[in-house]
Amino acid sequence: MNSTPPLATIGYENTTLAEVIDRLKRAEVEVVIDVRAVAASRRPGFSKTMLGESLKAEGIDYVHLRPLGTPKAGREAARAGRIGEMRAIFCECLEEPQAQVALAEAARIAGRRRAALLCYEADAAGCHRTIVAERLHETLGSEVVDL
Repeated sequence: MNSTPPLATIGYENTTLAEVIDRLKRAEVEVVIDVRAVAASRRPGFSKTMLGESLKAEGIDYVHLRPLGTPKAGREAARAGRIGEMRAIFCECLEEPQAQVALAEAARIAGRRRAALLCYEADAAGCHRTIVAERLHETLGSEVVDL
């Protein structure tokens, strides 16, 4: 039996901060791992500082692992619906030393606590966070749940 906590993923597209926090709390998430390359957002409450403070106020820790974000070319491919291209770009980036260090840190966190990978896209299938979740599943064996 696997004793590793489940790993969640969550996107905040088309939702509010209150709704995201509610979903995180219902899933008993203890720490959000922000996997955006750019932790700024035009959506109210989702820029790094405000998001971190809002989560902390609700008893949820926050960590931003910038090297696990997809580069601009990958984001553009995803926005254009070229998911295969985004995956290829991001998988290449994951081979970089800083991304490997960040992936190991994410595994350390998710192996001990209920974690959620956060990014923008509502549909996890079209987001690079699914690739991060797949890699963490390979390492930890944790169940992955899309919130």
